[in-house]
Amino acid sequence: MSEEYSLEIVNPEKSFLYKNDVTEVVVPAFEGEIGILKDHISIISFLKPGIIKVFSNSGEDSYFVNDGIIEFKNNNLSILTSLILNLKDIDKEKLSEIQKLTEEELLKPDISDQEKYLLDQKIEVLKSIN
Repeated sequence: MSEEYSLEIVNPEKSFLYKNDVTEVVVPAFEGEIGILKDHISIISFLKPGIIKVFSNSGEDSYFVNDGIIEFKNNNLSILTSLILNLKDIDKEKLSEIQKLTEEELLKPDISDQEKYLLDQKIEVLKSIN
C-alpha cells in the first residue's frame, strides 16, 4: 500500500511547488511542529516563521516559511504562504536583508505582543539558517 500523498505550496507570486510522492511533511504551526503522514486527520492550522521539511521518494527538502495557512484533507496538503525560500538555493545576502528588516520592524514602538513574538521567532529561525 502506498504511503504517499500530494503537496502543493502556493505563494502570491506563483504555485511554488507541487509533489505527489510526499511521504511526510513537518510544518512549524502555532501549536508546535506538526508531522503529517498519509491518512492524517483533516486539519487547518496557521504557520509561524520556521522551517518546512518535505520528505518524499525523491529525497528531503527544507524551506523557510514566513507565515501561512495549511490545510490537509483527503491526502492533499495545501500550504499558502506570503514568503517561502528553498534552503538549498538560499542567498545569504537575501537572508541578511530579511533579518535586518525584521529587526527594524521589532524596534517599532507600537507593535503588539503577538507581533513581537512572531518577529522574534522569525529572527531566531533566520539566525539558525545563517
